[in-house]
Amino acid sequence: MTVPVFVETRDRITRIRLDRPDKKNALTVAMYQALADALRGADADPAVRAVLIHGEPDCFSAGNDLADFAARPDQGDDAPVAQFLRAVSTAAKPLVAAVGGPAVGIGTTMLLHCDFVYAAPGTRFQLPFVRLGLVPEAASGLLLPMIAGYQRAAELLLLGRPFSAEQALAAGIVTAIVPADQLLAHANDVALAIAALPPKSVQLSKALMKRAMAGPVAEQMAEESRHFRAQLASGEVKEAVAAFFEKRPADFSKF
Repeated sequence: MTVPVFVETRDRITRIRLDRPDKKNALTVAMYQALADALRGADADPAVRAVLIHGEPDCFSAGNDLADFAARPDQGDDAPVAQFLRAVSTAAKPLVAAVGGPAVGIGTTMLLHCDFVYAAPGTRFQLPFVRLGLVPEAASGLLLPMIAGYQRAAELLLLGRPFSAEQALAAGIVTAIVPADQLLAHANDVALAIAALPPKSVQLSKALMKRAMAGPVAEQMAEESRHFRAQLASGEVKEAVAAFFEKRPADFSKF
């Protein structure tokens, strides 16, 4: 079975395209594995100088595929999602993201580890973890308050409501807002510009900027994962998932 993650390396850039538009690029376990493998492969290839991550022009990712997740809820340290989180958070090469349409859950939190993030004006971001009875992941509980300020991060993470590209820009999640018809070309131009620079200098500079937070990010991810796994067995998550599939509002009044 073909995994809907298309990976291509040319012009010294590894391009990773999420290619499951019928499911709004909701991520399955197999897709997480493909993403982790692609990022590790790019880091290991001396010919690669930058990585470009994108989806369809009108869809980046709707987050986890809840049906796939419910069927295979393995959240161990070697699970594909954990491999992806380690790979994206420790990538040595610069990561460029082009984001349009929905960017939900991991579709937003992965952007906190990218070096350049360009969003179309109509992009809809959301961090719905609390609404699903879960906790933040990808070290977003550390990184978002750091870049956005605590109150703004609390609004986005605790309420879990959708927010706009303009709000994402104000929160520091997005580098710039780019017209939808120019989004991918603009992100590609940035990746090409990075690829034209001295590669060792670029990678050392990125490592130096990330150095102070590398340990705290790894520690935060481990702590978030511990609580995430514990919450998966909770009544709150069971109610949230049941409500999702039954297309009704979740009722947390009994908890």
